[in-house]
Amino acid sequence: MTADRHGTAATAEAPGAARPGGAGVRELGVAGAFEFTPTVFPDDRGLFVDSFRLAAFEEAVGHPFPVVQTSQSRSRRGVVRGVHYTATPPGMAKFVHCTGGRALDFVVDLRVGSPTFGSWDSVVLGGEELRSVYVPVGVGHAFVALEDATTMVYLMSGGYVPANELAVSPLDPDLALPYDQGVAPLLSERDRAAPTLAQAVRLGLLPDYRTSLALDRAL
Repeated sequence: MTADRHGTAATAEAPGAARPGGAGVRELGVAGAFEFTPTVFPDDRGLFVDSFRLAAFEEAVGHPFPVVQTSQSRSRRGVVRGVHYTATPPGMAKFVHCTGGRALDFVVDLRVGSPTFGSWDSVVLGGEELRSVYVPVGVGHAFVALEDATTMVYLMSGGYVPANELAVSPLDPDLALPYDQGVAPLLSERDRAAPTLAQAVRLGLLPDYRTSLALDRAL
């Protein structure tokens, strides 16, 4: 996969240095977002994996992660969800992994004033590696399902409040997310009608970088 000028393609490179629990950790191209690659223990029955370890998370990110709510979605191939984010304040961070199927997962820097504003990075979730992604406060999240019955699990630092949940269009040509994976993309009406990044800037809808960093560090 080749990234455009805004994005960093998902790669098959080896993860970073070993962390507690045997996890590999890599900071993504959006500052403050991380990929976690756990140690998977397969045997003739199947496999076992620790999807989240607080010690590994704190060592990599520098602060704890309070799990207030867990949610999941199931999507057929070609479904695109996002680019979603939470009004900041209050802001919300997410720890995301895929328990069935596979997804091309995106983190998008929506923090006005960030040195990487408008850029994105991607990770393939699911499959054999069972990676997870940390999405810090103020950063947008999206994915496209690569297989039927792709199941995404979200650990969230806050409770879901519909009025606080916002979106930027994943079809925005300036973002140029590679959502087209050989099948017509399927979006909700909400995501299809979401403003572009430039429109969201003009409307004053996006998180502030410094505010987002402060809220993320205070988790």
